[in-house]
Amino acid sequence: MTVAESVRRAGGIVRLRTLRHDGWSERAVRRAVDARELVRPRKGWVALPGADPLLLSATRAGVVISCVTRAQRMGLWVLDAPDRPHVAAPPCSSTVHIGTDAATGEPKAVVHWAQPIVPRHPDALEDAIENVLALVAGCLPYEEALAVWESALDKRLVTLPELRRLPFRGRAQEILEQASPYSGSGLESFIPPRLAWLRVPITPQVWLAGHRVDFLIGDRLVLQIDGGTHVGAQRDSDIRHDAQLMLLGYHVIRVGYDQVVHRWHEVQALVQRAIAQGLHLAR
Repeated sequence: MTVAESVRRAGGIVRLRTLRHDGWSERAVRRAVDARELVRPRKGWVALPGADPLLLSATRAGVVISCVTRAQRMGLWVLDAPDRPHVAAPPCSSTVHIGTDAATGEPKAVVHWAQPIVPRHPDALEDAIENVLALVAGCLPYEEALAVWESALDKRLVTLPELRRLPFRGRAQEILEQASPYSGSGLESFIPPRLAWLRVPITPQVWLAGHRVDFLIGDRLVLQIDGGTHVGAQRDSDIRHDAQLMLLGYHVIRVGYDQVVHRWHEVQALVQRAIAQGLHLAR
C-alpha cells in the first residue's frame, strides 16, 4: 500500500499525526507530495488532490462542517439550502481562518462558535449528528429546525432516548420535547405545532384502509400533505385511497407543498372549518 492509498482509505484528507501512527514516515509523505500524489491543505494535514472541495476548505479554515450544511450532506430534510456553508469551531478558537468573499465582503462561511455536545475527534472534518442538531436548533426558525430533528429521527440516525440523555439547553431542549420519530417528511413536522392551538388530538402516520395517512385529526378528519413526488402512479394511488377513506366515513383534506410553506392560512382555514362542522368526530 502507498501513502496515497492510505489517505484514500481514511477519507481523502488526514492529519500527519494519524499517518505517522499508521507507520508512515515524514519522508514517505514528502515523496508523495513531491510526486503530486498528495497536497498539503494546512500545516499538519495532507489530502488527495481530488478530495472533497468542501472538506478541503474546512481543513484550510480549521473548522468542521456542521449545522444545516452537514444536515444536507447527511440527507436530512432542509427547507432552504444556505447561501454559505455552515461550519463549527470551539469557543475562542484562534486557529480559524475563514476569509471573505471578494465580491460581497461577507465571510465565506457561517461559523458557529460553540462547545460541542459530543466531543469532536481531532481528525473530524464533519460534525456528529448530535452537534448538528444542537446548532440547527439555534440557527433555523423553530419549525424548520424541528423538521431537521424529526428527519434525523425518521432516518434513525439518532433516537429520542439517546437525545434525552444529552445536556441540550434552550431552543434545543424545546425542540427535543416536541420532536417525534413519526414524521414522514419535513413538511409534516410543521403541522402539529401550527395546529396545537385547536386542542384537538392530532396523530401522525396512522394506518387506515391499508395505507398510512399523514395525520388523523380527532377521529375522522384526515390531513394529507403532498410533496413533489405525488404525480403519476403515486397520485392515482392517493386518489383511490382518498375514495376508500370517504366510503369508510372519513373526511380527507389534501394540500400541497406550496400551501404548507407559502400559503398556510389556506390550510388552516380548511381545518378550522372542518372542525367547526364536526367532521373530525366519530358519529
